[in-house]
Amino acid sequence: MAWVGGVLYLFIVGLLVGGATRASGTLHAVGALLAVSLLVGVLRRTPLLALAMTLFGSTAVVVGTPSSVHASLSVSYQGQFLSYLAVDLVLGFIVATRARRASVLAVAVSFVVQLLVVGSFSHGDNLTVNGVIALLAMGTSCMVGLLSRERREHAVALRTQEVAEAVTAERLRIARELHDMVAHSIGIIAIQAGVGSRVIRTQPAEARESLLAIEATSRETLSGLRRTLVALRQADLGAATSEEAPLAPSPGLADIERLAAATADAGVRVDLRRSGEERPLPADIDLSAYRIVQEALTNVVRHAGTGCCRVAIDYGGEELSVEVVDDGRGPTANGGVTHGFGLVGMRERVGLLHGHLSAGPRPEGGFRVAARLPLPEPVGASVEAR
Repeated sequence: MAWVGGVLYLFIVGLLVGGATRASGTLHAVGALLAVSLLVGVLRRTPLLALAMTLFGSTAVVVGTPSSVHASLSVSYQGQFLSYLAVDLVLGFIVATRARRASVLAVAVSFVVQLLVVGSFSHGDNLTVNGVIALLAMGTSCMVGLLSRERREHAVALRTQEVAEAVTAERLRIARELHDMVAHSIGIIAIQAGVGSRVIRTQPAEARESLLAIEATSRETLSGLRRTLVALRQADLGAATSEEAPLAPSPGLADIERLAAATADAGVRVDLRRSGEERPLPADIDLSAYRIVQEALTNVVRHAGTGCCRVAIDYGGEELSVEVVDDGRGPTANGGVTHGFGLVGMRERVGLLHGHLSAGPRPEGGFRVAARLPLPEPVGASVEAR
């Protein structure tokens, strides 16, 4: 269809030039300007060829107009030169879409051809006026093409930046998930392994319990890692995800009791308190609250040096409050909680949910982590309010 349109364009130009004695140059120029729409297909496939055909057709219309028509024109910008507006349109498209070298070549060729033709078929004052108008039209088309190119390049740059930021955000999310999951489990495994190695000869039963705890924690950690890795592989459309085994759901506040039991096995008893009306929470809030408690308990086990702590969960009407308090020694100068990634991950999670996190030593001793996560308005409540 593109080449058919090109042939029809040349055919129409031939008709216009052949019928020049029966119509004015302005009418021929307008016809050539309308006929350039037939070159849309050629323009999209080979823009330089479309420019060459348009230059040929427009020049043929100008040259094919009899001198008697030129003499009868009273306007300064002779009508047959209107056909070069089609050349300017094609030129603007080339400047906007093609490489800079091809654009410069196209502008140079168009400038030379139009300058020669306008100089040959204009006389006196009309020569200056027609030359200025032709240059202004060409310059306008080139400026529009440049603006279109810059706008497209700017959009591509913004899109690239957005993709880079999305990749960075996803990497940070994965890093938080792996840290929260692995750090807690490895901490418990290290403590249980230490207990088992000390009592393996004197208290075999306790050593066996430590090994069982290590096994259970390891299996849970491997399951979480597998879930994370499969989720990453599912981003590849070519991955055969349909054959994967069903994955365990992400943890939430409903699993706090199991987390408290694992922490107790590591030597820190957890006093768990719940208040407010317990109800299902959005998945992101539920997971973030669980991870905050998990990381706080990990820090208690690794750094507090105490045998007990308190976890308080309050289901408020507008926000979920989570608090983990211990009476241990708090952060130390060498490798305490303030030097790790745990608090950074907590703040990132809370920040993504537009919540508030406070973490620091208590005046009476120990350490306190408190997070407030805004809850969305229940659908039923909003309907009743209306």
